Amino acid sequence: MLAPSIARTEARDDAAAVAAAWFARLSASSLVAMPHEEALPPRPLAALAAFAAIALAEGRTLLILVPNDDDLPELSNTLSLAIRPLCLVLPAADFAARIALRATLSLLKSRLWRDGEEEQSVVWARQRDRIAANAGLWQETQTWAARNDRSDGPIAVAELFPVRILPLAAYRALQHKTSDITLLYRCDAPVELIAPAGRLLRIGPRADTQRQRNLAPLDEDARLMVERAQLSRDIADLELELVTVQAEVADFMRDYYERVGRRMAAHDALQARLAREAAQRAPANPEIGSRAEKKQQQAEQSARESQRFTEAATEETPVFRPNNDMKRLFRQIAQQIHPDRAIDEADRAWRTQLMSEANRAYRHGDERALREVGALWGEGRSEMPDDARASVSPAPTLRLQVDRLRARLAEIESELHRLFGSRLYELFIAARQARRQQRDLLGEMANQLDASIAELQQHCHAI
Repeated sequence: MLAPSIARTEARDDAAAVAAAWFARLSASSLVAMPHEEALPPRPLAALAAFAAIALAEGRTLLILVPNDDDLPELSNTLSLAIRPLCLVLPAADFAARIALRATLSLLKSRLWRDGEEEQSVVWARQRDRIAANAGLWQETQTWAARNDRSDGPIAVAELFPVRILPLAAYRALQHKTSDITLLYRCDAPVELIAPAGRLLRIGPRADTQRQRNLAPLDEDARLMVERAQLSRDIADLELELVTVQAEVADFMRDYYERVGRRMAAHDALQARLAREAAQRAPANPEIGSRAEKKQQQAEQSARESQRFTEAATEETPVFRPNNDMKRLFRQIAQQIHPDRAIDEADRAWRTQLMSEANRAYRHGDERALREVGALWGEGRSEMPDDARASVSPAPTLRLQVDRLRARLAEIESELHRLFGSRLYELFIAARQARRQQRDLLGEMANQLDASIAELQQHCHAI
């Protein structure tokens, strides 16, 4: 039997080959050619996700239409994590669509702020150009997301996303319906479709029209279940984003305090010493005394921070370098065990413990420990009574879960804003950009501090 990682790689390669063949066929045909048709491949949703990656790499806009919301969760999870924020996966149900749009906007904004290695690709450069060309719309969406109310998002919001994955009902409500390439997955073209025939591909047999459900008339419990599922998926994406950002910053902080923080503490201590001695020489000058007091406070703060990070560094922590399999595994676990989906306080405590272990394993790059968390969850679920394992919860429990998930979504967004707005993160980004220019910003800062410390020491000796 193939090892799991090898099997996953081969499955991805098969789906990518299918998608590449589809793309080549569409690229070779004229715009006036007849619509193309393809049989359903072994892993159709993986092929659709791979096609999205190819379209983005080639600078094409893409529309994927599906019969209803049923396939959206798996398709969203199958998309490459590198491009997921560039893909608008929008359910037909209004309440679910608002959640999905807000979460995707938060994810996109976060990835633009992070400006990591993935975001240096041509695909992300095009996305920055797209946002710049639609600056007013981008600002409008940010204002809407910040309000966090039940209003619908801006009507033209799809223009911000080069890939749109929609059920037929959501496409009908779309203002801008054009794209370079259109894929019809197990559905017929809607009468509203605007697409050149030569860039249109039908995939697989049509789905049973009786299954093309309209989610609008769902009763309250059913609506809450759909909302809980949508929130769980979107929060898992943002939990992954948050823990990744936190781990990247923690890595940088350790490096900063090892190379710069200790020197800064020594530098501030010398400045405080010189300021005290100047105050002693001029006891009647309140300005000099005040300056000495401020320098002393700064020195004490620098010393405390340096000591705190020196003590924290006693635990050996590997450099944070998670691969995509680790990221996907963490997201899957976060979807399943998130504490805000608990049915009671005991369940919440257990989920919280598992989530904490999952966070620790992910930050340490320990895939084996992360899989153990998943196994513990599975074992615990198998020992639960049937009614506790059931996906249908009593209405009060559902409402509580949804309220908690909504609050967690807002909390993650707030924490990301706080992190990205901090001076430390500004320095982190500056160091990352300097590294791309073959410069070592922290090394430069350390050298400047060494020179300043030497000069201050000379002043101390001269007194």
